[in-house]
Amino acid sequence: MMSVESKVQEFVREGFAHKFGKPAVTVKEDPEWRKVRDAGTRLWLDTGDMDEAGKLWNSSFDALTTNNTLLNKEIQKGIYDDLVAKAARVVLDAAPKIGQQDLILEIAFILNAHHALRLVDKFDAFVSVELHTDLAGDVERTVAYGNRYFAICPERFYVKVPLTPAGYLSARRLVQAGVPLNFTLGFSARHNYVAALLTKPDYVNVFLGRLNSVVADNKLGDGRNVGEKATLATQREVLKLRDMGRSKTKLIAASIRSGAQIGDLAGVDVFTMPTKAAAEYRANPRPQVTSQVARDPEVPLASGATFAQFGADTLWTVPPKFKDAVEDLLHKNLDSLKPEDLQAHFEKAGFGGFLPRWSNADIQTATKDGKIPVYPTWKDRLTSGKVGLDALMNLSALYSFATDQKALDDRIRSLLKTAKILK
Repeated sequence: MMSVESKVQEFVREGFAHKFGKPAVTVKEDPEWRKVRDAGTRLWLDTGDMDEAGKLWNSSFDALTTNNTLLNKEIQKGIYDDLVAKAARVVLDAAPKIGQQDLILEIAFILNAHHALRLVDKFDAFVSVELHTDLAGDVERTVAYGNRYFAICPERFYVKVPLTPAGYLSARRLVQAGVPLNFTLGFSARHNYVAALLTKPDYVNVFLGRLNSVVADNKLGDGRNVGEKATLATQREVLKLRDMGRSKTKLIAASIRSGAQIGDLAGVDVFTMPTKAAAEYRANPRPQVTSQVARDPEVPLASGATFAQFGADTLWTVPPKFKDAVEDLLHKNLDSLKPEDLQAHFEKAGFGGFLPRWSNADIQTATKDGKIPVYPTWKDRLTSGKVGLDALMNLSALYSFATDQKALDDRIRSLLKTAKILK
């Protein structure tokens, strides 16, 4: 009998006969996007919506990213309702005693991979596929599912692993296995400095739009340039490591919110752009596009507010003592480390706010807050440094994605009950 893994891979790839190098859509040249590309930035679209992507796709674009939120939007349209029951029967045929949550996890995996293959087929694009949020703290299962994603389409899939203590280690193992890695949910230069040296993924991220929002939404300032400053500082750190031959990692400017940010961040390695922001830029492109990587923009704050109040420096500063702590870490037997070992290492070095040990109450609060934390709740710990703003934003992002993952899982569960596959 075939294993679940083999049966699922066979099922997902059934009928997939893409001729790599030959997209199913007509791809046109666009001189305005070519200017951005020529400034040193690769251009990706951040969407799972094929129709929206098709309106913008051109020869300067080469990848699409999906995530739990974007996939959930597609699933809630009902376009894959029939696929869910078929997928369940395939899994149950191979593993009749599988538990309900593991069954749902397998079906979510199938849906993500199936949708990503459709994107590959239409656009001949590289596609980032994201793991189920239940795996974020589990090194072994992250490695297992990451390898399975890659095996489905090694020609075009990048595997997204979220930045968590377990994520640093599981992503490292996937990179060692030759899996192209998009290490997601990064918010700071120090987040990605560690990733570039410890994990060495192909790509790291700064979710810059959310950084602007946390300042604006909490009335600490108007939000201008918070994410831009963090992104450009991160790019400079990553470039230094590449120049020294210590890392191959490239930076993605993620969570872009406006067309203006595309011009303001030209020269960053990669943009992953929501279609709204990309369309906004194309409607009002910069006459001249030059690299902005050396720029260090000012961040205006509200009257009386200071960076120290909310730990803003954690977003764009990598202090010498922090770099020393990273060097000490790299001298350990890295492949024997556990997630809690990483946390203990940075705690001992005086940077406990980098990878905090979140309590269940913290997780519940972050989930209730949504993707933008409510500042008064966290103020004391941010001011004291017990929690870094980058760490808090990472927690909020992970559990906002988990909320959308739950909505996707709930739809799967409902469809399985309707089909009388589950009681």
